[in-house]
Parts: sequence; C-alpha cells; structure tokens
Amino acid sequence: GEVLKNLNKFYKRKEIQRLGAENGLDARLFHQAFISFRKYIMESSSVSADLHIILNDICCGFALLGHVDDLFPFFLRHAKQIFPMLDCMDDLRKISDLRLPPNWYPDARAIQRKIIFHAGPTNSGKTYHAIQRFLSAKSGIYCGPLKLLAHEIFQKSNDANVPCDLVTGEERVFANEDARQAPHVACTIEMCSTNTPYEVAVIDEIQMIRDPARGWAWTRALLGLCAEEIHVCGEPAAIDLVTELMYTTGEEVEVRNYERLTPLTVLDYALESLDNLRPGDCIVCFSKNDIYSVSRQIEARGLECAVIYGSLPPGTKLEQAKKFNDPDDPCKILVATDAIGMGLNLCIRRIIFNSIVKPTVNEKGEKEIDSITTSQALQIAGRAGRFGSSFKQGEVTAMHREDLVQLREILSDAVPPVKAAGLHPTPEQIEMFAYHLPDATLSNLIDIFVSLSQVDGMYFVCNIDDFKFLADMIQHIPLNLRSRYVFCTAPLNRKEPFVCTTLLKFARQFSRNEPLTFDWLCRHTKWPLAAPKNIKELVHLEAVHDVFDLYLWLSYRFVDMFPDAVLVRDIQKKLDDIIQIGVCNITKLIRASQSAAAPGTAEAVSEDFPLSRTQKDARAVSDRHGAASPEALSIAVEAAGLRRAKNSRPSRLGSRQEDVKSYGRGSLANRLLREGLLTQEMLRQLESEWQDQHRNGRHGFGSKRDDQHSSKETRKKRK
Repeated sequence: GEVLKNLNKFYKRKEIQRLGAENGLDARLFHQAFISFRKYIMESSSVSADLHIILNDICCGFALLGHVDDLFPFFLRHAKQIFPMLDCMDDLRKISDLRLPPNWYPDARAIQRKIIFHAGPTNSGKTYHAIQRFLSAKSGIYCGPLKLLAHEIFQKSNDANVPCDLVTGEERVFANEDARQAPHVACTIEMCSTNTPYEVAVIDEIQMIRDPARGWAWTRALLGLCAEEIHVCGEPAAIDLVTELMYTTGEEVEVRNYERLTPLTVLDYALESLDNLRPGDCIVCFSKNDIYSVSRQIEARGLECAVIYGSLPPGTKLEQAKKFNDPDDPCKILVATDAIGMGLNLCIRRIIFNSIVKPTVNEKGEKEIDSITTSQALQIAGRAGRFGSSFKQGEVTAMHREDLVQLREILSDAVPPVKAAGLHPTPEQIEMFAYHLPDATLSNLIDIFVSLSQVDGMYFVCNIDDFKFLADMIQHIPLNLRSRYVFCTAPLNRKEPFVCTTLLKFARQFSRNEPLTFDWLCRHTKWPLAAPKNIKELVHLEAVHDVFDLYLWLSYRFVDMFPDAVLVRDIQKKLDDIIQIGVCNITKLIRASQSAAAPGTAEAVSEDFPLSRTQKDARAVSDRHGAASPEALSIAVEAAGLRRAKNSRPSRLGSRQEDVKSYGRGSLANRLLREGLLTQEMLRQLESEWQDQHRNGRHGFGSKRDDQHSSKETRKKRK
C-alpha cells in the first residue's frame, strides 16, 4: 500500500509532469506510461536492484536518501521501452512539422502566380467564366471534386476543338489517338500534377478545402499548382482564407463576385402530400430507405420518377438525369439524395426537402446526425431554376410543414467563413517516420504522426480513419511500406463488406507476387451477373461496380500486377447497363424485397443514413426505457399513423387504421422482429391498443397505470 501511495504521489507531481513533457510525453502518453510503469512495479517479480533500493528508501521515509522525484529516471527508461519514438523525438517532430506547407512546393514558389477568385452562389456563372479562360489558354488544368465534373469539362473542351485529356483515379483518356499528352487536362482534384507547368489552372468548389476527409487535396492544388493563373471557384465564405493563404506565398488575390442568374423563391407552404407534386419537382432525401419509400409512393400514384443517389455508377446517374430532363419522356419527377448538389445538369422547377437532417463526419472522424448546414442547403436548393433550362425561376420548400420554418431559417443564414485548410501526411513523411520506428505498424505510424504534428491556425490535419481502418485490415499481409501506403489510400466505402474483403484478397495475392487477372476477378465477382430481382441484389451490383473501380484504381499504380484494366473497363460498362435496368425498375425491386421480407434489403443500407423522424422518436424513447419498450413502440406506431393520415386527403378513422396496420409491417417493426425485441403477438396487441384508443378518443397509450401494467406484460412475454 505504501508503494502504491508513493507512486500516485509521483504521478501527481507537477514537476514530474513537466519533465515528462520535456522528454516528449504529452498528457496522454504520460498517463499511459505511468499505468504501465505502476503495473511493472506492482506485479513484476524482477524489479532492478537500484529501483528496489530507491523504492525502499522512499517508503521507509528516509527523506535524506530518497524522494519520489528520484523515480523519474527509471520511469523515463520504462517509457522509452514502450514508446521507442521518445529516443528520436526531435527528429520525428521535425518530420511532422506542418507549419509551412507552401514550402513543400518549390516549383510553384519559383514563379509569380496570379490568383483570381470567382465567388458566387450555385447557378451564378462563376465556373463558366473560369472555364472560358481555361479554353482560351495555350495549356490548362481543371481540378474538380467529382468524376462527373471532370468528365463534363473533358467533353466540353474536346467539343470546342480544344484537345483535353481526362485523368481520374480509375481512368486515363487521351484526346490524341497516339496517347500523346494534350496541353489541357480535366482531372479529379486528388490526381492533379504539381510538377507540370500550365498557363491556366481552375480549382472548382474551393470551399471543400475545409472538408474533414478530402480538404488536403484542395490545399495541395491551391499551394502547389504550377500555373501562371489560378482560377478558384466557390462560395464567398472561402475568400478570406484563400487570401490569407496566398499572403503567406506572397501572391495577391483578385476577387470577382457573381450574382445568381435566375430568381430562387422559398415557398411559404410545404408540399405535405405527394398528391401535390408537379412536373419538374425534385424530392431530396438523405436516406436510401426514404428514396425507396418515396419513389414507390410516387409510382403508386401513376407517376414515373427518376432516381439518383451517391452509390450509383456515374453512367447510371447520367442516364437518370437524361430521362428526367427529356421533355418527351413521361418521367417528370426526380427523387434524389444530395448527390445532385454537384456534377449533374438538371432541369428542376422545385426542390422539396423530404427531411432537413443528415449524417455528417466531424474533424475527429465521429459520425453525427444534425440539421443540414446553410452551405449544403443552398447548394441543393440552388439546383432549381437553372440558367438555360426550361424553368426560368426556381422554387424550394419542405415536405413537412414543421420543417419549413427551420428550412427558411437555414437558407437565410449567412454561410460561416471557412476557417482552416486540410492537410495530410505524405508517403515521404511516413517513410521517414518508419525509418526511425521500424517496428511500428502503419496505423501506429499515422497515429504518432498526427499526435506530434504541428500546424498553424490556418490549417488542420484531415481525419485518417479510413486510412487506419485499411492499414489495420491488411496489417498481417507482408507488403513493403510504399505498397502498403498505396493500398491504404484506395478510395472505397468501408461499410461495404464485399469491397473490403476484395481489397484484402487483392493485397494477399499482390504480396505473393501473383498478378490479379481478368479471369480471377470474374471468378471472384461471379461475372457475368443478371439484372437485380430485389433491392439486396441491386445493392450488391453497386458493390461489384465499386470492386471494378478499385481494380482500375490499383491498375494505374501497379500496372504489372493488375494487367487487365481494358477488359475490366469493358465489363464495368456492361454492369452499368445492368444497374440502369435495376434502377429503372426500382419500385418492382422494392415490392419484391418487401414481400420477401429478407434481412439485408432496404434496411441493410440504413446505417449510413439518419433514421426517419418516427424511428428517431422511437429510438430515443427506447434508449431511455430499455429495448423496445411499449412507449417506444407506441410512439413509432402512433407517429406513423398521424404522418400517414396527414399525407392522405381522406382522414376517416378506417383509413388511418389501415395505415397503422401497413406501417406495423414496415422497416422499424421488421427490424425489431428480427432482433427478437418484438413478437408478432406483441405487434398485434399494439395495433389493437392503437385502434381501441382512437375509438375511445384518447391520444396516449393509456394512463400511467396502464403503461406500467403494459410494461410488466411485455417483460413477461419477453422472458
């Protein structure tokens, strides 16, 4: 007990904490090192003789011979054993010093660049003016956030007889038949070259420099592109940060402001019912489940609708956009996620927000569900009434009356200024770390790098959760550091198990020096594949398309090991056509999925998206009262009944009861049934109680006493 008391006294000493910090132990490392040191002393049978003597002197109260501070050299020796980087901390700090990013790009610093910021809202012509300058230049590079945008500029440029190449992570298309490099190139921003000189560079959607995951790519382009003129396009909120960043490079920023070209009106009434839809309407959802639900309800009314969401292949998105835009096509309604915010030209009269909450990932990589930001709302709403389309003005509203007030506030708020630009450790920096810490895993190297990195107030280190996830996943596979780093930067959705297991198989075969052939890939994906018969199969086809993307991405980095890119691109185009068939028949797939009631269909994708309002209410109460409490189920059933009643014109009790019955078999109920939290008997009882209450004109789930009785009954049944 005396030893433990003195060890804790040692830990709390401010002087000891200061000494620890001087030797590279921040508060977190100091705590971890102390826990390990304490365990070593308390549990080890072989404490060194000199440490044993010091401890004995301290515990026996020999003040002249021993003081708790005398433990520090032993503590530091132990800390260096568990944290080897402490021995080379000065070197590591120099490597991870990110305070002067402009100095990483000597070619750009060697020339005086002219920076022009085209600032304005969506549909203001800002990018158009920048592209006109790009087309008139002798050479140029366009950097955009999406493959679709890069492809659009590639197409526009070549149509204007300005030879332009296309470069994305998965694709290289040369304008010249002999594969000679054209003077112009359109690329996704991560793929831009900072070594090639150009007359003009265009950086689109500059406000994404603040993006927690991808912001580093905009910072790299802005600081590193070797062009005489840099045309930056985006929200006015980024002007101050860009100006400050350019001040550190000694370059001035010329700002050109643009106003929206067509009026945009926020309506003073909500849609409230799908019966009120008009041609040119677009319903924006932030959940695949809502996409499925809304599109089915629209088609049940005898209307055709196009569907666009993020995980669809680019070709399918373009086809759906074309279908919606075609004045001769009977499809006049679009149901989409915020994927329409960029990269697609759409003829939309009115944007209708089905919800105003969506999931986001913050700087720490934590998932949050919150109201959409002003920037996001304006980006989406701005798609209505596009200049040059058949609708000369745009309108925006919400599906539900209670959302409209908040939506109006969000749209009227000023967009907060962009405060900082993202940074990411380079392969060279990680290699230097690995030289000093040869036994550390790649995931640990990244952790140590981020914890030691120093940035000034204009920058932040992007979250590297996806990188670390892949690093841990392939850690057991023997790869050299550079190859391992490349595999970990592969663009994939880690929530797709099939894509993740495929990357694992790619890495394993790569480590054995066995090329990944077309035949191998066909066997693995079971190609050829048939058109999907339900939503689960459609989701799987989207994952297979991502696997083909992954193969193509790796084929440009390891040409010899992924040799069949041409063949894979051919079957990917065929797969795109198959997915298009599925999306065109999406309501049939939904019906098939719901009748089969198979796990992993529409509900399987819902973890990426926020719960519906009803489900959130039930989840919140369920969390307070324990799993599937009667109160939670009450709210789920009652809210659904009220919502449906509100959205249907006849409000007779009979139709409301039918709504409750049909909802009772819906996604929340199915999930509770599958998880064993609800039985069919309990579900029938809930429906019966709901009907009894409304016959009696009551609006709760009975009195408090009834609730307690119901809880007891439910617990008995669950047991």
